[in-house]
Amino acid sequence: MPAPDPRPVLDPAAPDRLALGEASRLLGVDPDTLRRWADEGRVPAFTTPGGHRRFERHALEGLIVARRTGPHGALAGVGATADRLSAAYRRRYGARRTAGPDPRDTVPAATHDAFRTLGRRLVEALVRHADATGADRAHAEREAVGLAAELGARTATAGVPLADGVAMVIAARRPLLAELRAIARRPGVDAGAVADLYDTATGLLDRILLAFVEAHGGRTP
Repeated sequence: MPAPDPRPVLDPAAPDRLALGEASRLLGVDPDTLRRWADEGRVPAFTTPGGHRRFERHALEGLIVARRTGPHGALAGVGATADRLSAAYRRRYGARRTAGPDPRDTVPAATHDAFRTLGRRLVEALVRHADATGADRAHAEREAVGLAAELGARTATAGVPLADGVAMVIAARRPLLAELRAIARRPGVDAGAVADLYDTATGLLDRILLAFVEAHGGRTP
């Protein structure tokens, strides 16, 4: 059997072959995400002699359709992705409050890194919950509730008042819900599917707040 040809696949000039940047804009994902999808074989890609990736438009359009008709109740079903939701969350939550004190300022400086790590893990679990169905969603929910409880206990130990801790949890839920509302306003999106996703996310966020309060109340600084 002849050895596989190591040379890159030629890139015949054709309007239906898109470069990485064009293809990622068409899909609405980051170029790094599309590059990873190509490496994993989720999206067919061609390589030019110069080492540049090219993507067939019809394959990308098929992926768009699959995402918009994906599992009901998950991000794929409303034409969204976990990467974009995470990026939007970081952008919204990173903005400082313009009026009144920021409750995050009550966290002792020595514990900032530990709280950031816990918060990041909690957000990741929330996004996975929104992007999954069935057993995967249930697993993400258990993880999120457990992290919220751990965060509540650590907040109490650090001497952060319960009112400030609750304010931080409420502030942390707003970016996720705001992004879901933004998704609902996009043309062609199934508003009913987004509403179901919003209700599911709201339910989990309520359970997270309860777990945080219970864990905080059970500890004394």
